[in-house]
Amino acid sequence: MPSFDIVSKVDMQEVDNAINQTVKEIAQRYDFKGSKCEVTLEKENIKVLADDDFKLKAVIDILQSKFIKRNISPKSLQYGKAEQASGSMVRQIITLQVGISKEKAKEIGQVIKETKLKVQSQIQDDQLRVTGKNIDDLQEVIRVLKGKDLDIDMQFVNFRS
Repeated sequence: MPSFDIVSKVDMQEVDNAINQTVKEIAQRYDFKGSKCEVTLEKENIKVLADDDFKLKAVIDILQSKFIKRNISPKSLQYGKAEQASGSMVRQIITLQVGISKEKAKEIGQVIKETKLKVQSQIQDDQLRVTGKNIDDLQEVIRVLKGKDLDIDMQFVNFRS
């Protein structure tokens, strides 16, 4: 039976490259001269440290542009709340969304059911498998899911017929 998997994953090497490019740009930009802005990667979290809210927003904007240039979807980032750090510094933790949570998988499954196509979806850990007898139905499901805005970065892999 034809099937495909819906996953949400991020290439960590590309994330690391984007962060390194951000750090280089911060070091070179005139408006960041003398400031103590940092961007560090800690497993699946990105820690952004800046002098004030304005610089924090500027650093995040640079980071987002580098992510987009490296074909990493901004939907794969979940922003934490900006909080005060030591001194007058501001810190924000950005979490990389890797895998599909159970709630999102159920939401995607509901969208698939609403299409009324003859396909089944099943949740497998952090991915969703969609199976059906007709390849055209599976392609229609992919088209529908790409058209929906589900606030999650989805990739469609392992398309088997």
